[in-house]
Amino acid sequence: MIVWTLLARPLPRSLGNGWKLFLLRSFGAKVHSKAVVYSSVRIYMPWNLEMDEYSCLAPEVDCYNAAKIKIGAHSTISQKAYLCAASHDISKSNHPLITAPIIIEDQAWIGADVFIGMGVTIGQGAVVGARAAVFKNVEPWTIVGGNPAKFIKNRDMVC
Repeated sequence: MIVWTLLARPLPRSLGNGWKLFLLRSFGAKVHSKAVVYSSVRIYMPWNLEMDEYSCLAPEVDCYNAAKIKIGAHSTISQKAYLCAASHDISKSNHPLITAPIIIEDQAWIGADVFIGMGVTIGQGAVVGARAAVFKNVEPWTIVGGNPAKFIKNRDMVC
């Protein structure tokens, strides 16, 4: 966090994407050279981040990746989204940390201010509407929204 704050956050959007990707890789992230990470993104454990080509973490995304978070090719995580790959086991008196990966498949779009909980897979081509809270897997090529997120309709592609 200190390295990111000092060496990445001050950079303007138009500069330094390669530098930011280098910093992430230096801490173990697996990020494609064509991935985009905005300076204001917060990444808890870079070694648990994987981003494919043309994937994007937009401004102010919070990536609490105590477990693996994988973002597929051509997928966008819009501004202020929160990806949370951990929680606490409330059935035990000491509330130990529990984790499960988050997988966002290719061509998905996560809207602004969305919360995605641990263990969730967002299917290929799915769209999660702004401000939704996702606690269960989202089927490919569907649109979901709300809190908790519910099916709205299938996503039709027009060529």
